[in-house]
Amino acid sequence: MVERLSTLTFYTLGAAALAVAFAKIKSRLELSRAKHRSLTGHVRMSRRVASLVPFYEFDEDHFFRSDDAPDDVASRRRTGFMRLADLYRERFTETRRLTAEVREGMSDLQFTDAYRVPFQYSRLVREHLRAGSFLKSSEGVMLTDLDGNRFYDLAGSYGVNVFGYDFYKSCMEKGYEQVRELGPVLGAYHPVVARNVARLKEISGLDEVSFHMSGTEAVMQAVRLARYHTRRTHLVRFCGAYHGWWGDVQPGIGNPVPAHETYTLAEMSEATLRVLRNRRNIACVLVNPVQALHPNVGAPADSSLVDSRGGAGFDKEAYSAWLRELRSVCTGRGIVLIFDEVFLGFRLAPGGVQEYFGVQADLVTYGKTLGGGLPIGVVCGRSRFMKRYRDDRPVDICFARGTFNSHPSVMGAMHEFLLRLDTPEIRKLYENIDVTWNERAQRLNKRLADEGLPVRMINMSTVWTVCYDTSSRYHWMLQYYLRAEGLALSWIGTGRIIFSRRRLVGE
Repeated sequence: MVERLSTLTFYTLGAAALAVAFAKIKSRLELSRAKHRSLTGHVRMSRRVASLVPFYEFDEDHFFRSDDAPDDVASRRRTGFMRLADLYRERFTETRRLTAEVREGMSDLQFTDAYRVPFQYSRLVREHLRAGSFLKSSEGVMLTDLDGNRFYDLAGSYGVNVFGYDFYKSCMEKGYEQVRELGPVLGAYHPVVARNVARLKEISGLDEVSFHMSGTEAVMQAVRLARYHTRRTHLVRFCGAYHGWWGDVQPGIGNPVPAHETYTLAEMSEATLRVLRNRRNIACVLVNPVQALHPNVGAPADSSLVDSRGGAGFDKEAYSAWLRELRSVCTGRGIVLIFDEVFLGFRLAPGGVQEYFGVQADLVTYGKTLGGGLPIGVVCGRSRFMKRYRDDRPVDICFARGTFNSHPSVMGAMHEFLLRLDTPEIRKLYENIDVTWNERAQRLNKRLADEGLPVRMINMSTVWTVCYDTSSRYHWMLQYYLRAEGLALSWIGTGRIIFSRRRLVGE
């Protein structure tokens, strides 16, 4: 009898172990299916591959025939390149000189210079086509460099410039007038903070606000709060999305160490929703809505624009439906839904992305343009997710502070920004915004097609991306020709164009 019971116990334990193992395998397969098939969707693999790619570069001969072009084509490329180089040397003399002077002591500049084009071409481009990285002044949508060259701003200060630079200069000046008497006093608050909090609560539709120094810091705090209140460990981010340079939200290339508590999943995927429904360790889901323009693909850069980018294309209805479904799943599973509006906030609608797509998040992060021209990061959220301490466990806190959080000058400029956001002139800019900018993109695309050029624009309001109908190893050259024509681009070049809406006034 004892022997029979021992045998039964053995089989019972074995069956239980098999059941546990099967459940783990099933969960792992489920997670694997929810990852995007690209290398970007497999962040650990992408880091391994990146570490194995050796450096090499083309000499001057191969530079112009890296695609095995015939001699006559390579010769024409060389002639055009050198003619453009002569123009750059003549037109950007002082700007180039100061850039070269400071470059060796400024690591930021070295990084952006090195990755403006594919690394195989970089040395020769830096030698001949360096336009410089310094500007003297701004006015409206125009920029002026040290040599007096004027450019249309197509970089948008990485999302800051929604209403034209004069708008922000005025916000900074008027804001400082309000807080001048307090000056740089930190810790206590200037009264404009109270008005900013009230207005941000109205805009976000949420209960509480906290201030930070950057968008990256705001995202860090939002994730930390979600983990604190759910008592869960993992965050979900979507393939290709950018949420700042903090390690947990940049687990792939660019992060020296792997992120162990981050899932990078495919956006607009039923398999992803299945993971969210079934996993118990997910604290929050991060959404950067600019990805609606190119789901599961990183921000396009000239260093990677080789093939034709079929992945870009904005479908507002489809993305709205995805966000609604995501909202429903997160609510059902007690997962905190975070909208990262640092880049897009106030660009698509006065109420931001939540208003534009018609979906309410639990936490929202803002930055860039909200600071009225000065650095800012903001978290708005539901009360139950914003509290940083527990009434029943006084030592168990969620710490977050910063010396310059709520700096009076920043709060003053933000106050001016929020006041002007409600003026008739600014409100007018949001009327028929999609129709206006879609028509502009369509007109440009028609002109490009009429000229027989294999390039077209895909847009989400004032954020545009460049797509090519054919593949080429030299797409990155377009940014240098555009600059020669007075169009200033960001360091990621023609992959992303960010317009100001200033010229819509009076239309």
